[in-house]
Parts: sequence; structure tokens; C-alpha cells
Amino acid sequence: MLLSNDGARRDFDQVYRSLFPTLFRVAYRICLDQGLAEDICQEAFMRYLRRPAALPDLDQTRFWLLRVVRNLSLNVEKRRKREFRANRDVTRAPRSTRDETADGELLRAETRSAVQSALGSLPINLRTALVMREYGGLSYREIAAVLRISESNVKVRVFRARQRLAKVLDPSSLHVS
Repeated sequence: MLLSNDGARRDFDQVYRSLFPTLFRVAYRICLDQGLAEDICQEAFMRYLRRPAALPDLDQTRFWLLRVVRNLSLNVEKRRKREFRANRDVTRAPRSTRDETADGELLRAETRSAVQSALGSLPINLRTALVMREYGGLSYREIAAVLRISESNVKVRVFRARQRLAKVLDPSSLHVS
């Protein structure tokens, strides 16, 4: 897609504005890093711009970009896990204890951190399906199209991800407002 005329530029602007928030949420929840998620989205849009053939409609563009973001995010996660294993001894450090008299903001921050950590502990196939459902706002059918699996398989993955999160997260220690 070349941005040689104003019409193509407006089309790209529309695609970017309508899809970036969803793409960012999906990338962020897979890699759990805001900077990386932004980089992944930027790379996905660059690939979209370099794509030789235009996609027929916004839905096809959305599915294509979600696949690209998913694949880039998974690649980042694989690389980070390899790096973690290589540096395991260096990165091990005792965790600090939290002050129990902290205000509500600290409690919410801890809860967000606990949820992100729990998401990070999920297998990538379960995490991806759950992130697309809960943070991307995609339907089971849309997730199935992006992941190229059956809708029932998506439902199973989301269910299993929720079950694992429920086992990992202690509701009594979470602060939700």
C-alpha cells in the first residue's frame, strides 16, 4: 500500500485510529511491557504499509493486523524467555515485602502487578486467547479467525486460562475497585 495520495493517507489514518487501541491491548497483555507493545504495534503497521495488495475491508485488515501483532508478540515472548533462562542466576533476587498499611492506590497497583504476573505464568496459547477476549474485546468467533483454530477450541482455551488464573490468584489478597 503506497501512501502517494490523500485518499490512501486518510484510509491509513482511519485504520490506525480504529485498530491501534485493540492491537495495543493485545500486544501489551501478551508481552506485559508497554514499550514493547508500542514497538510491536508500530512494526505491525509498518508491515501493513509495505503490504503489496490492499485488504478488501476493515474486518480483514483487523484480522490481518491482529495475526501480525500476535505473531510479533509471541516472538518477543520466546526471545525474552530464552534470555531469562540464559540469565536466570543473575536475575534472581529476593522479593521485597509490601507494607500492609498502604493506601488504596498501592493496593490496586499490587493487584495489577499480581494479575500481570499471573497472566505471564499462563502458557502462551491460553494467555493469547484470554487476552484477545478480555483485553481486546474480541468475540470467540473473531479470536478463532485470528488464531486459525475452531471457535470451540477458543472457548476451551479461555476457560482453561480463567481456571488457572483462579488457582494462582488469591481473591482475599486482591483489591478491586
